[in-house]
Amino acid sequence: MDKKLDLFKMNLPEDLKALSEDECIQLAGEIRKLLISTVSKNGGHLASNLGTVELTIAIHRIFESPKDKIVWDVGHQAYSHKILTGRAKDFSSLRTEGGISGFPRPDESEHDAFISGHSSTSISAALGIATAMKLNHNSHHTVAVLGDGAFTGGEIYEGMNNAGKSDTRLVIVLNYNEMSISKNVGAAAKYLSTMRTKEGYMKTKTAVERVLDKTPLVGKPIKEVVRSSKNVVKDMVLHSTMFEDFGFEFVGPIDGHNIEELEQGLSTAKSYNRPTIVLVNTVKGHGYPPAEANSGEYHSIGSFEIKTGNPDVVTTDSFSTVFGKKLLDLGCANKRICAVTAAMKYGTGLQYFAKALPHRFFDVGIAEEHAVTFCAGLASMGMIPVFAVYSTFLQRGYDQLLHDLAIMGIHAVIGVDRAGIVGEDGETHQGIFDIPFLTTIPNVKIYSPSSYAELELCLQKAIEKDDGLCVVRYPRGADKSDSSCIKPTTSFEHTINGSKVLVVTYGRLNNNLTEAAKLLAQKGVVIDTLKLVRIFPITDKIIEIMRSYDKVYFFEECYKYGSIGEKAAANIPNIECTALDGFVKHGSVSSLLDELGLSARKMADKILNGIEK
Repeated sequence: MDKKLDLFKMNLPEDLKALSEDECIQLAGEIRKLLISTVSKNGGHLASNLGTVELTIAIHRIFESPKDKIVWDVGHQAYSHKILTGRAKDFSSLRTEGGISGFPRPDESEHDAFISGHSSTSISAALGIATAMKLNHNSHHTVAVLGDGAFTGGEIYEGMNNAGKSDTRLVIVLNYNEMSISKNVGAAAKYLSTMRTKEGYMKTKTAVERVLDKTPLVGKPIKEVVRSSKNVVKDMVLHSTMFEDFGFEFVGPIDGHNIEELEQGLSTAKSYNRPTIVLVNTVKGHGYPPAEANSGEYHSIGSFEIKTGNPDVVTTDSFSTVFGKKLLDLGCANKRICAVTAAMKYGTGLQYFAKALPHRFFDVGIAEEHAVTFCAGLASMGMIPVFAVYSTFLQRGYDQLLHDLAIMGIHAVIGVDRAGIVGEDGETHQGIFDIPFLTTIPNVKIYSPSSYAELELCLQKAIEKDDGLCVVRYPRGADKSDSSCIKPTTSFEHTINGSKVLVVTYGRLNNNLTEAAKLLAQKGVVIDTLKLVRIFPITDKIIEIMRSYDKVYFFEECYKYGSIGEKAAANIPNIECTALDGFVKHGSVSSLLDELGLSARKMADKILNGIEK
């Protein structure tokens, strides 16, 4: 073994190319230690990053970032990339406010070619970059790195269809580990699994080439004939691949934890100077036994104890699990109810329904557009589909919500998980845009409960009593409300204390409003409050209540343009709205809410300042 490497003193990525193979192996170990240490404190995406350490080292040794552009699909597997591109010293600040982002950010580093928080976008983005480079007579390469889970998303195939016939220096690295967030499903997953079993291809190809290289006189000419005859060795071992049918050169499968094999495969792909796919086999969570044993749990995890892998905070219930359990109860009583997820069974709490009623549970993969239209098909035949999806991912299904569900007037329910500020995952994941785009859909009904009890009531009403498109949105994490202060309802709760000032909010911000009212009371200021639960459409009764006050303050964790407060302001001249003005970066939920003026203290300060003026 060569001298011990100091990860924090290396000039990266420049120093990578001078390392020996043993030093690269040592470096991979040091990176894994830093990954585990940092994520154990800050939380984050661990298993996927442990699986791509050697792959990332090899990419940066074969290619020259930032001249060669590297696009990471989803982006949560780019931690090693950040470490290897000058951010090792700051990596301990990962996902903390003002620190390193958990996803690629071009404004954070010139080595981050493209922002990515959603799946299946990398080929499209990389093709655009590669095409622009070609137009500018730039001879460098573009590399897209994506997981096999991305192949359950339709945009991948749209991108491949164009990329395969392009004349660009595009290399697509397909990291196959059999997992996205939930286990991969569908025909694409089965196809890639078959490809993985054909390990003999690269070994056979390499062995034949070595023999030919050592054969005097005729060896090299025969080798060139083999290459020019459409890869005869590959045809014998693999026959044909879907990727070649799309027009790509194909390299692989390759052991994704063998740096020598990785570099050989990537060098081959680079030498083609045309669209090429490299299939790499990795183990998610590689090098950390708890993550290898349960890669789904360690896909995205909070802080944990390194020695045991046990989480520091064990949460028995959350809005997601309460939603999932209630849906199961309703599903057991009504055989028309179906549960649908887009590769987020555990994240959305649908594991209970999936286990008990598997014939009415459908995981469609990372394909939100398909999920919505699939629900429309179910609903058109009298079923009641419930699609549970994160707010940030529902954005991808807007056209289908409008064109396939709402326009037909059929009944379906969308459970919008992670609504509002989600915290450390940052601007690509903050659930602040669902209200602005959902409220543009005719006849939609939107509920935003503030407690577990209200969530159960709203879900039951949306399924059993409402018609058309119904949305129930709820935040990430646990219910922190004071049950003694919450009267569960599916409409609204108006608390009258004799004030001429009314404060309106909904969802979990009602907890902050309750606390703000107490802070104001300590200063002798009394307010009336209005908690909305069915937040849209805004009823005449709600407008009538707000019009009866001299001053109305409206607080919501939502993008302000298209917000409920903005809509109310069209009818209420004396209203002052506090909402979000643009994308929200990463940080803790409590810190971000305070910064955005939505903490109890900031609410109280704004109301008090307004009254004093």
